[in-house]
Amino acid sequence: MRLRIRLAFGTAALGCSTMAGAACHLTQYFELPITMVGARPLVNAKIDGRDARFILDSGAFFSTLSPATAQTFNLKLNDLPPGFYLRGINGSASASLTTVKRFTVGGIDIPNVQFIVGGTDIGQVGLLGQNLLGLFDAEYDLGHGVVRVLKPSGCKVEELGYWPSEQPLTIIPIEERSANQSHTIGTVTLNGVRLRALFDTGAPSSLLTMAAARRAGVTPTSPGVEASGPATGLGTRTLRSWMGKFDRLQIGGESIPHPQIRFSEAQFSNADMLIGADFFLTHHVYVANSANKMLITYEGGPVFGIAPTGARLANGERLDLTDRAAVPTDAEGFARRGAALLSKQKVAEALADFDKAVALAPTNAGFLRQRATARMVNRQPLLAAADLDKALSLDPNDTEARQMRAAMKLVGRDPQGAAEDLRALDRILPAAAGQRLQLAGMANAAEQPELALTNYDAWLKTHSEDAARPSALNGRCWALAQLNRSLDQALSDCNAALKARPNTAAYLDSRALVRLRQNNLPAALADYDAAIRLSPRNAWSLLMRGLVKRRMGDAAGGEADRAAAMAITPAAAERAAKLGLVN
Repeated sequence: MRLRIRLAFGTAALGCSTMAGAACHLTQYFELPITMVGARPLVNAKIDGRDARFILDSGAFFSTLSPATAQTFNLKLNDLPPGFYLRGINGSASASLTTVKRFTVGGIDIPNVQFIVGGTDIGQVGLLGQNLLGLFDAEYDLGHGVVRVLKPSGCKVEELGYWPSEQPLTIIPIEERSANQSHTIGTVTLNGVRLRALFDTGAPSSLLTMAAARRAGVTPTSPGVEASGPATGLGTRTLRSWMGKFDRLQIGGESIPHPQIRFSEAQFSNADMLIGADFFLTHHVYVANSANKMLITYEGGPVFGIAPTGARLANGERLDLTDRAAVPTDAEGFARRGAALLSKQKVAEALADFDKAVALAPTNAGFLRQRATARMVNRQPLLAAADLDKALSLDPNDTEARQMRAAMKLVGRDPQGAAEDLRALDRILPAAAGQRLQLAGMANAAEQPELALTNYDAWLKTHSEDAARPSALNGRCWALAQLNRSLDQALSDCNAALKARPNTAAYLDSRALVRLRQNNLPAALADYDAAIRLSPRNAWSLLMRGLVKRRMGDAAGGEADRAAAMAITPAAAERAAKLGLVN
């Protein structure tokens, strides 16, 4: 990487509420401690005194809650003007408005905070958006686990990059905020093409529209481009995406050679590109809404799929990327820094910080859960399991730890042990909790179709406009097919899932089992044929197709499929026998 930027100016140190140079004062309105979970920056808050965890989303024009979250927190919904919809990368969703009487964030109680309610469940309570982050200026230091909202007074633009650093500082213009434009948008250059880029902490990875990628000379059929799975977001549609290789991306004076950037069928209403949390994790960013500028320093680490061995100035001088931030002094600080390091794939350093957090606060279940995550990444499952056991002994209602332990037991081929944790989760979780979808999927894997069905029902009832509905409908179809119950409902669910996501092997396999249960053998065979074309080494589909062929009188074809299935997964026959699926 080559950085074509000037060196940072000397500035003053951070105080409790103000940061001051000779004439420059920065008043800190609040500070948000950030915990990275993967590429998601999370903020702990409270809704009317109840714990709530949000994704910090600079790309959201307003803070939002999902309908299921509003139900869980017993919030009253009010109508918005006719024609008002939430719009995301993959569609739109109806919306309502709610008011939280007492919202607590950054240690500050704020009365009567409004949230828009609508859209897809994001795995957390909601999003904190620009109605909070755009009050004044915003400083994003995700690499050290903090975001600050600040108000400058008497400051030159270059003085706003106040943090102690030897790294060069780049300053780029951003579009002026208005009633109709509340995002952080600047211009970047990709393969020589100028693009409008929205700087979006809520996007785990940076993303281009297909039109922008095409303008930069890359399409799904270009050399080196690979399919990258579906892109999902606020709406209900699922869009295709690809990982593309580009020649050069320039953000102000920072030049990144050969970046790998995802692009999709998504269309953004006001930008060509989202620059996501992957960028914010490796940069210290100050958004000067007061001056329509953004100040950035690169602080090291992988950028857009590239792990540079170093960085240089335009004159060839190597850039010193030594982290000069103050060392944490408490368990919370070590845990936040460890989470950021883990998100940047610095596993050994992250584990060292989690060890310190646990040593300083040995009865904190959350720190043990975080260390368990790092130990799993470090391929230390026994140590991770010990941390989860200890965490759950300290806090039996830690739903994340319990879900993690159930997943580990499934991987370790202990379905009964997993089922115990899943039944506990079922008792603990609120009726509308988004986690019920994951619980249901794991219950199916643990051969607990009744538990799966209960949770698919609960989730679908409270997530009417969610991007994950096709997956949930398929899951309920599969659970009903296993139970040989309500087969018309099961078929309807599978048809709806396939209408939303055609040619999905798992969905075709589920519908095939329903049709087998209904003794509609030609239709079952057609679905199994289609599923196997898409996933030729799926032992279950092969075994079931063999059963269908035998029942249709094709003994040789049936035996060939059975033999192929047994060669891949011998346990498939035992599973089929438990469900009464024998010839």
